[in-house]
Amino acid sequence: MYQVDILAQGFPGRAVCHGGLGWSTLTLLRSAQHTVLIDVGAFNVRRSLLEQLTARQLRPDDITDVVLTHAHYDHSINFTLFPNARVWIGATELDWAAAQPAGFNPLPELYVQELARSPRVHRLQDGDAFLPGLKAIASPGHTPGHLLFYLTAHERAVLFTGDAAKNRAELLSLDVDLTADRAQSQATIRHIWALWRAVPGTLLIPGHDLSMLLDEQGRIVYQGERQAGIAAWLSESIDQMTHISLTEPAPWGRIYREAHT
Repeated sequence: MYQVDILAQGFPGRAVCHGGLGWSTLTLLRSAQHTVLIDVGAFNVRRSLLEQLTARQLRPDDITDVVLTHAHYDHSINFTLFPNARVWIGATELDWAAAQPAGFNPLPELYVQELARSPRVHRLQDGDAFLPGLKAIASPGHTPGHLLFYLTAHERAVLFTGDAAKNRAELLSLDVDLTADRAQSQATIRHIWALWRAVPGTLLIPGHDLSMLLDEQGRIVYQGERQAGIAAWLSESIDQMTHISLTEPAPWGRIYREAHT
C-alpha cells in the first residue's frame, strides 16, 4: 500500500501576457519498497519540490521511480534531479517526442534527447503493470503517447490523468484546451469518466487542478483548498510586495473581464 501526498498543486490557468504557467500537479507515492514521483515539474518548481521532499525526510537520491504522464516541459524536465530513479514514460510518447524538431512547442528538446538515450529510462506500453498496484493506460490526444496511471495499492483507487484531463472544466465539458488531436482527447475524456465511475470513491488527480471525488449523485467534489497567488514588486521598495490571490474570482477576475470586453 502506498501513501499518497500532493507535493505541488496544479493550477487551471494560463498567464495573460506570458504564455503558459506550467503549474502542474506533482504527487509522491511511498510504500515500504518504493518512493515514486508522478510527474516532476519544470524549473520553476525546483526549490519548492526540494522543500516538500525535505519536509518528509526525503532526499533526491531516495526517489526510486519517476513516472511521467507525457514529455511536455512542465511535467518532465526535473527527472534529471533524481540520480537513482528509474524513469518510466510511454514508448509511443518518447518515440514521438524524440522525433520532433526544435520548435515553438512545450517539448524540452534537449531533455527529451536525454530521456531517449538514458539507460535509466523504461518505456511503457498500454496496460503495463509496471510497479506494484500501478498500471499504465493509453490516453492519446493531448500528446500522441500520453498515459494515465491507475493506482489500486491505496485505501482508495487513484486515477492520475495528467494533461489528458487537465482540470474540472475539461472533465465537465467533455472538451479540452491545448491538444494535438481534439477527437482523440474527447474520446480519452469519455474513457476517464468510465474509469472514474467504475469504482466508487476513486480519487482523480488531474494535471492542473485540485484532486476530485464524485459524490453519491455523481457530482465532482474538490478535495482540499486551492492555493495559488503571486507576490510582485509593484512599489519602489524591495521590502514591499503586493500579494495577488489567484484563488478568488473577484475582484481580480472582474477587473480583467471589464478591461477586455
